[in-house]
Amino acid sequence: MPSAIPNITATAAGDIKTTEVEVPATNGFGKKLNGSATWHVGDHDHARSTSPSNCSINSFNQSFNANVTDAWDQPIPDGAFGTYETEAGGPRSRTYARIRSWGDDPKTARFPRISKPVELMRHSYDCVVIGSGYGGGVAASRMARAGESVCLLERGKERWPGEYPEGTGDALGQLHYSGEFAPGWLPRKIVDGGDPTGMFHMIFGNGQNAIVCNGLGGTSLMNANVYLEADKDTLQLEAWPVEIRGNPDCLDPYYEKAAEVLEPEPYPEDWPRLPKLDLLQKQATYMNMEDKFRRVKQTTRFRNGPNSCGVEMSPSALTGQDTTGLNDGSKNTTLVTYLADAWNWGADMFCESEVRYITKAPDNQTGYIVYFAWHGRNRGHFKANLHGDLMWVHARKAVFLGAGAIGTTEILLRSRNMGLELSEKIGRNMSGNGDILGFGYNVDHEVNAMGKPFPSPYHPIGPCITGIIDNRAGHDNPLDGYVIEEGTMPGALAPFLQAMLELLPGSVEPTGEGLVDKVKANLARVGSALLGPYFRKGAIERTQVYLIMSHDSNQAYLALKDDKPVLEFIGVGRSDHVKYLNQVLEKATKAVGGTFVRNPFYALMGQQQVTVHPIGGAYMARDGTGSTGVTNHRGEVFAGPGKETHPGLIVTDAAAIPTALGANPFATITALAERSVDLYAKDMGLEIKTMKNGILDLFGSPQYPHHHRHYGWKEHIEDTQESAKINSAKSAITAARRMNDAGFGFTEVMSGYIHRDKGLKRDNVDTYVLAARTAKSLSETARFFLSVQSFNIRSIVHDPNHRALLTGTFVCPTIEGSPFMVQRGDFNLFLLDRKAPGTRNLTYDFDMRGINGRKLHFHGYKVVDSSVALSPFHFWKSTSTLYVTITEAVPESERRCSDADESGLLGEIVAKGIMRIQPADFLSEVMTLTPTGSSLLQKVMSAGNFLTFFTRKSMSLLLAPLTPLQYPSQTYTGFVNNTIPTKSFKIRARDGVVTSLHMWEPTNPTVEPKNLFMIPGASVDHQIYALPTIRYNAVNYFRRAGYRVFVPVHRIGMLMVAQNDWTTFDTRLDLRACLEKIRNDFSEPGKDPEPTYTIAHCMGSVALSTGLLDGTIPASWIKGLTCSQVFMNPIWHTMNMIKIMALPIPADRLYRFLAGDWFSFSTGKNDSLLQKAFNELLRFMPDERKELCNNASCHRCTLALGRCWNHRNLNEATHRQIDRFFGGASMTLMHLLMKQGVAGGVMGNGPLYERLDTPDNIRRLKGIPIMLFVGRDNAVLSPESTERTYEILTDTFGTGDDVNGVQYRRRVVPDYGHLDCWMGRNAWKDVYPFVREEVDRVVRGEAYHFQEPRDEFKKLIDSGKLLY
Repeated sequence: MPSAIPNITATAAGDIKTTEVEVPATNGFGKKLNGSATWHVGDHDHARSTSPSNCSINSFNQSFNANVTDAWDQPIPDGAFGTYETEAGGPRSRTYARIRSWGDDPKTARFPRISKPVELMRHSYDCVVIGSGYGGGVAASRMARAGESVCLLERGKERWPGEYPEGTGDALGQLHYSGEFAPGWLPRKIVDGGDPTGMFHMIFGNGQNAIVCNGLGGTSLMNANVYLEADKDTLQLEAWPVEIRGNPDCLDPYYEKAAEVLEPEPYPEDWPRLPKLDLLQKQATYMNMEDKFRRVKQTTRFRNGPNSCGVEMSPSALTGQDTTGLNDGSKNTTLVTYLADAWNWGADMFCESEVRYITKAPDNQTGYIVYFAWHGRNRGHFKANLHGDLMWVHARKAVFLGAGAIGTTEILLRSRNMGLELSEKIGRNMSGNGDILGFGYNVDHEVNAMGKPFPSPYHPIGPCITGIIDNRAGHDNPLDGYVIEEGTMPGALAPFLQAMLELLPGSVEPTGEGLVDKVKANLARVGSALLGPYFRKGAIERTQVYLIMSHDSNQAYLALKDDKPVLEFIGVGRSDHVKYLNQVLEKATKAVGGTFVRNPFYALMGQQQVTVHPIGGAYMARDGTGSTGVTNHRGEVFAGPGKETHPGLIVTDAAAIPTALGANPFATITALAERSVDLYAKDMGLEIKTMKNGILDLFGSPQYPHHHRHYGWKEHIEDTQESAKINSAKSAITAARRMNDAGFGFTEVMSGYIHRDKGLKRDNVDTYVLAARTAKSLSETARFFLSVQSFNIRSIVHDPNHRALLTGTFVCPTIEGSPFMVQRGDFNLFLLDRKAPGTRNLTYDFDMRGINGRKLHFHGYKVVDSSVALSPFHFWKSTSTLYVTITEAVPESERRCSDADESGLLGEIVAKGIMRIQPADFLSEVMTLTPTGSSLLQKVMSAGNFLTFFTRKSMSLLLAPLTPLQYPSQTYTGFVNNTIPTKSFKIRARDGVVTSLHMWEPTNPTVEPKNLFMIPGASVDHQIYALPTIRYNAVNYFRRAGYRVFVPVHRIGMLMVAQNDWTTFDTRLDLRACLEKIRNDFSEPGKDPEPTYTIAHCMGSVALSTGLLDGTIPASWIKGLTCSQVFMNPIWHTMNMIKIMALPIPADRLYRFLAGDWFSFSTGKNDSLLQKAFNELLRFMPDERKELCNNASCHRCTLALGRCWNHRNLNEATHRQIDRFFGGASMTLMHLLMKQGVAGGVMGNGPLYERLDTPDNIRRLKGIPIMLFVGRDNAVLSPESTERTYEILTDTFGTGDDVNGVQYRRRVVPDYGHLDCWMGRNAWKDVYPFVREEVDRVVRGEAYHFQEPRDEFKKLIDSGKLLY
């Protein structure tokens, strides 16, 4: 049977001769129809119908609509577009209407990314370009080709074809609105909402509203692609500078440059007919303007292949979606032209960067500082900080403003408020370019102007604008000229377009309609309402969209209210000219039987217009001075009312245009930008390279990466260091992308008080508290706004450093150079603190640069230690309190040295203080937690991994007493100071017991060597003085002071012989034998041996006292004594007394009964079940919260002796390996110690246990200078031990017998316990010095003053590598 589809001849804009070519007709997927069909389109005929008849356009509309309802939406037949369907330049079917991936492997990289993460931004560039539309794109491309380093800042995000919104929901999610909402029937209100980086930015104003685009590519992403040059009459208007109005042809070569890049071309004659284009031609005829109708040049591509800049493009799929972004890859936006070219020549582009204002660089630098708000990493949740704590970049030579008329003007207005001298005309003379939007609703002809993401190839919509009625020429007054364009409405507006057109007041109904016409019109309305906007016979599919470009009054201005831009377009919607143009559109609509509806804003907002082409605000002056404009003809910004300009501050966008153009402006914007940049380049002696790009690999590297020029040796060094950090960060980011890794990030705000004082050198809490208190009294506030980002979740979870990148700002007005930029800093989450046991730190380490070029280093850490155990309150306090040190910057090679206690604290101190997280900021921080990944599953897994890690680490600290015990490890490496004895000797006591004596020669050749005997306590050995896990131990210290150091390991120390039930009383024999060895072998030949100064600790001191008191050790052998913690009157601390007195059975007897005579302080995972059970019980011993730990050996030491240290004074290596420095104790020794501690005096062995501290024995001590010291927090022995001894000595001998001064001294050491006085990481500064002073006083005389030798330890101290 014959086909129901008629033969169609579509006549194009001109009288185009058609020919007929018969081809087999098909139906469905390759099924042939009866006969053949012919479709005339331009110079090609296409098989469609078996009927040989021809139809006019009018008969086509009638017969087609009468006979075929949805034939266009059927499956695509082979050869649907005839002979040109298979051509490379042919139209595309719906399959190609949206790009799904630009890469070969969509799993790893679906879309290109030519912008960079802000983490890779340098601190300064030759040129900074603001905005990425036509003006910004031109500047970025040309300056990059000229060899300048270029930084481009764009407020929106980077989106490529395939990522633009299509549906209503997607589009609304991309909407940002701001300005002054001023409907005629409501009070005005400043509004600001939606996504600030959203693609569509609606700017409300009074009189006219504007719509612009945010995104890499600017408004070119959503414009209608129309390339219209300004007519010469317009360029000769008085508003233009004389350099242009006197020679309007001066723009011609720059129009040519723009066209060479953007490649505009009209809709091809041989492409499918477009009903909206045909209808506009018919309307032009009806209005006697057929000679003014033409197909307009546009930047839509109608062929495959690379564009002028080397980006592969696709031909248009004719979706009509131009104004929400074309997803078919056919649009020559600046993204795929100028910006891709800039990327290829080494420009750095950064998105989500909203420039706020510009200032001149400080006097010691050239150029400008560009301040911007970075919206990335969810920083918008901190609303109070986003626009307050601004990031910045230094432009050494030039800033090109291309943020659009409104954006550029807003930036300059705010810059003026911040002190930049500008013309008073800034913000004035703005225009909506005479834009008028209107609709010819429900006309008598098919229009097909509703965009569709996937149009049927039978029913293409076309590009947004393809035809115009150009009525600019032939007017006495050029301001009377205008252009009428047909257009499309994007599919996102489809759901509510009909309701809007039907219900808005002010529409003009057609007149003279008969009953039949009215019925048809109403049926069309009902059809669209019931069957949707794409119903072929419906009113929406019969709606023509109009856009007029004309000349308005240019009387608008932009102002800042509450620091927000507000538009004032006075009288635009009510001018006679606008009324006349609306009448023209009414006439055109009436001619085709439709209802004319003005733009929705006209009715909703009280006769207001909407423009997509705002221009002016930073306009060119007509007389070359700032009294009539903001910039000169070159776009350079005036520095006041005269001719003086800010060198290198150049406007390159629509803001510089002084008057409405009466045409789509982007061609003129581009030409003016090309001109301004060209003139700047010539002034600077720059050569803009003109060679063509090859085909660009957008997933690869640029063909011409920028090589930074250096301006001096200092800049060279800094640039090299910065490049190294950037390359390191880039490698991490690239590796994460290549491996398709997921990441995690968050943003944090902390504030507090930081005091500037170079004397704040100590690294302890008291110093930070003092600094913060002082800073608060002086109002020295500080704040940072930092984003933390890990691009690979595995690195922050599994790497021992748990590192992520820091980016943001630090503000402290009292420190010169503030605000400081933070780039590529280090954040470490729960980093093991090697300075304190059982402690995890959250550290912030970064170099930061001030606007004056000053470079400082910030080191901050949050301490999460045992004090948080079982206390959520303390956990919050610890994780929200940051201890901050700011130092002068040091070279990176020094910063990364391995021999510093804390490399972040190197350099001269500048300031210290404390910063905290406020609860409100913490809630905002939680909202910024964001996983990254290429799929939803990856993001979920990333979030899960991070939260699991965070929870696990947090709980291990919060529930520290309940975590698995820490047993000794064989592989731990923390020995940083292996102090090997010069010689070691075996010593035999008079009872035959063999022990050891270690000797170290002095290292200070400038001082006469003297002997120093240092006696350790019970269960330990020489290592408490020669500790290998701290950088500077006691042996090191006294050798530097010129002493030959002797340390015995006696029979109750860490020797096998200690298990033979020896006591402190027996140990006196070892000490006598050691003193004999020293006197005999290390005295001057031929002279009587000198007495030896002796330092004794704990039970070593008790043992020495028994030998002196009973006469075993002659007092004449002792030059002087320093007794650590105790001498002859041991009194146990309260907890030890409880173990002795409170239990029904003494602890030593109970243990002897259960486990034998020897108690080892060490243990292991392979210990007996009894010992392991014992270890588990010991974790519940009562103690202060801050002293809790899970080290099994530490617990055993505490049980036997009492807690031997304040944990915070030990470092992690010492505490972790405490088993290596402790042996054990026999129950016989423990029994004697218990008795002595209860009695308060030294005793002999059992069974008599005679007291030795009798008055007669004490008199034997006469003449020996004795200093006693004790840790204030000693939990082994009571401070009363030394106090009682001191009282006895002074009562017995008085205090004035020593001619060199006080003979007996006592000192209490704050914040120290027992053994940490010798093993503490800071004992070299807190304890050793006063001990040495006493030794020097007694040995070398009161007049002696110690001089520090210039050795390795002095260098460590002076460089800051040895922390205090």
